[in-house]
Amino acid sequence: MAPPAPRDEPAAPVPQVPTKVQTVAVTADESGMRVDRFLEAKFPSLSFSHIQRVIRKGELRVDGKRVDGKDRLAEGQAVRIPPLKLDAPKGPGLSDAEEKTLAFLKSITLFEDADVLVLNKPMGLSVQGGSGTTRHVDGMLDVMRDKSGQRPRLVHRLDKDTSGCLLVAKTRFAASSLAQVFRSREARKIYWALVAGVPKPQQGRISTFLAKEEREDESVMRIARHGEEGASHAVTYYAVVETSAQQLAWVSLKPVTGRTHQLRAHMAHIDHAIVGDPKYFNKENWKLPGGIQNRLHLLARRIAVPHPRGGVIDVTAPLPPHMVQSWNLLGLDLKRYDPIVDAPEE
Repeated sequence: MAPPAPRDEPAAPVPQVPTKVQTVAVTADESGMRVDRFLEAKFPSLSFSHIQRVIRKGELRVDGKRVDGKDRLAEGQAVRIPPLKLDAPKGPGLSDAEEKTLAFLKSITLFEDADVLVLNKPMGLSVQGGSGTTRHVDGMLDVMRDKSGQRPRLVHRLDKDTSGCLLVAKTRFAASSLAQVFRSREARKIYWALVAGVPKPQQGRISTFLAKEEREDESVMRIARHGEEGASHAVTYYAVVETSAQQLAWVSLKPVTGRTHQLRAHMAHIDHAIVGDPKYFNKENWKLPGGIQNRLHLLARRIAVPHPRGGVIDVTAPLPPHMVQSWNLLGLDLKRYDPIVDAPEE
């Protein structure tokens, strides 16, 4: 079991060093980069919000003209960079807190090479920061900056309470390549879940439109109509792997699209909500079997994607502790054949 994630400790203010106006030429390697990513690569300590502000105010110019952060650069263009306030370079080595963070990341690493990292994200750990969230994977990745200051980048997301395979790019080349893989839906993802009841038929395809809805203090995804404002098409294949007394089913899921909360909303939609789901469990008067924890039973079990430099990355994550406990209590066989591997990719 991985050690607990390190707690945040109040940090001392970081001294800042002002820079002068500078003009740099875009190199062949930088050709095709977005303007905002170019600036981020040049100044890793600069916050992304500061980068966006500099561009929005027109302080950064390309060949003397204002640009948008999403614009692409070409080799030989001259980029005027305004004065910036950068964090002063840190001394050599990592602090004790950073060493603990690095050790934690290493302990949950399933695969790593020069370009790619696959983490086994624990349940309860956020992938990115947000309102009230100070401890998250994206922030932890700062301790893995390379000698030039480049830090690993998230390629996709998992819900806070979903555990399992999280793909991270360690280089700009890998980030660009893997982003294209996800855009073109070449990434193959398989999830395991424990759901209420047994879906019929035992293998099927769920196709709906999903839209975000604000309810009290939280956002949820609801089933929407085609053409409705904000609605996105979502497709999921499912297959029952094994059942327990017709009360619970171990289901394997293959999302074709990657919408927020897609699997959770889709299983609730077919009346087989995922056990322990605080947002989407919709079975009234349903009692959790004794010994099973009321925590989200959803695992990003496997991810298979083309490697940026050739070949395939194919990584599998183990069940998290609370799901191991449930599988043992229900007598589910981890070696059982998973029929979802034969489901279509579209």
